[in-house]
Amino acid sequence: MAQMGRPRTFDRQAAVEQAMFLFWQQGYESTSLSQLKAGLGGGISAPSFYAAFGSKEALFREAAQCYLDTYARVTECLWDDGLAPRQAIELALRQSARMQSEPGHPPGCMVALGCMSAPTPEHAAVAAPLTASRARTRAGFARCVERGLAGGELAAGTDAAALAELNIGRTRAAQDWLTGTGGIDPARVFVRGADTTPAPREDAQGRLLPPARLDFSVR
Repeated sequence: MAQMGRPRTFDRQAAVEQAMFLFWQQGYESTSLSQLKAGLGGGISAPSFYAAFGSKEALFREAAQCYLDTYARVTECLWDDGLAPRQAIELALRQSARMQSEPGHPPGCMVALGCMSAPTPEHAAVAAPLTASRARTRAGFARCVERGLAGGELAAGTDAAALAELNIGRTRAAQDWLTGTGGIDPARVFVRGADTTPAPREDAQGRLLPPARLDFSVR
């Protein structure tokens, strides 16, 4: 009796992780279907690809969620009220730097790279989960600053949004260095913003003052 159908010869979750690495390294629009088919499970046919994932967009969404559930969690400590605000921010920055530069996966941050890799209007929605994750990280930094203000660790009038942008900028600077597009070596940028910001300033009561004359925009 002839065998009906052909069993899948690849591990689906492993294939999603392989796709995640491809999208992480090349971005959404630059990763072709042929690259995906060739790179998943040692190579799969077009019918097998569509049967397993439906479309390139659907696979990207799965790959993005895989990243958010794993590597992107390095900044979740920003929401841990058991940590002092300064400790939470430092831990998030150090963990982010370590993750972005460790071996075993593409350098940099898939969230930032993914937000920039689907720029055309027809594909912009694809990056929505990554955009939301970046907004959550920014909000986490701002929340830590607000906690610092409430606890008297920061001087009154400190701009929480501006300091949040500063720290988002630090993660971006490390990513740019790791992907060869400029930036600062993460071994230096995450040590109190060495070589990127002035030394921390304090008022007469020892509370941190906001940095002076800094451009907080993220480019």
